[in-house]
Amino acid sequence: MTKLKFICIASGSSGNCFYLGTSSYGLLIDAGIGARTICKVLRERGIAIETIMGIFVTHDHGDHIRALGKLSNGRYNIPVYTTEAIHIGISHNYCHTNEIPQNNKRYISKEQTLMIKDLEITPFEIPHDGSDNVGYSIRYGEHNFCFITDIGHITDTVRKYVAKAQHLILEANYDENMLENGPYPAILKERIRGPQGHLSNRDTAEYLANEFPTQLKNLWLCHLSQKNNTQALAYMTVKTALERIGKRVGEDLNLYALQRLHPSATFEFE
Repeated sequence: MTKLKFICIASGSSGNCFYLGTSSYGLLIDAGIGARTICKVLRERGIAIETIMGIFVTHDHGDHIRALGKLSNGRYNIPVYTTEAIHIGISHNYCHTNEIPQNNKRYISKEQTLMIKDLEITPFEIPHDGSDNVGYSIRYGEHNFCFITDIGHITDTVRKYVAKAQHLILEANYDENMLENGPYPAILKERIRGPQGHLSNRDTAEYLANEFPTQLKNLWLCHLSQKNNTQALAYMTVKTALERIGKRVGEDLNLYALQRLHPSATFEFE
C-alpha cells in the first residue's frame, strides 16, 4: 500500500476541513472554508482536487459545510457523504447558497462501514447540537484515524472508536477560565459548556489521561476557539495530563494543537 497523507486545511469556528488520502486519491472531512482555498492548499501540497473521491460531513453547522455546494457542482462534481438528517439540515442552512446536486448526495448510516477504494470508513454517533452529528473512524491498512471535531461529552460509542485509533483528531475547544471571563453572553457560554456543546481543554485532557487509547501514536487537538483558547493552553493542558500518567510527549506519542486559520504540515504514514 502507498503512503497515507493527512493534512488539516482548517480547524475552528471560522471553518473546518481535513484531507486524508494516498498519492492517487483522497477524501475531505468537512468543507467549511472557501472552495478556492481548499483547492489552493491541496495544489500547494501536490494534490489535485480531481483526486478527491468524496466529502464526508460531520454535521450541518456553517463552519463545516460552506464549500459543499461549489465542490459538488460543475467542474469539481465531488459526492457528499453524510446521514439523511444532516443532508436535510444542510439544505436548510443559511450559508448553503449552492445546492448539492441530488446525484451527488450519498446517504450513510451510523456504524455501517463503507469502502472508498482502500479506505474503510465508519461513521458513528456524536453528541452535539447539529441536526445530526457524526464522527468518522477511517482505516487504511494498519492505520486507524478517528475524527471527532465538535462534541459535548464523551459517550460509550465514542470511547469504542477512540480505543481503536492510532491517529486521533479530537476537539479541545475552550479554556474554562477564558470562557467564564470572556465576552460571550451567558446563554452562549452555557451552550458551549453543555452536553451537546464542546469539550474544554480539561475535558479532553482528563478523558485521555483516564482512558488512554493503548495504540495511540498521534493526537491532534482541533476546533480551538478564537476567543476562549490558545494553542499553548490547549497543548500544555493535555500534555500535563498525559505526563501525569507517564506518557512522554514526543516519544510515546506526538501531540499537536492545530491552528485555526493556517494549514498544518503534511503528515505521512507508511
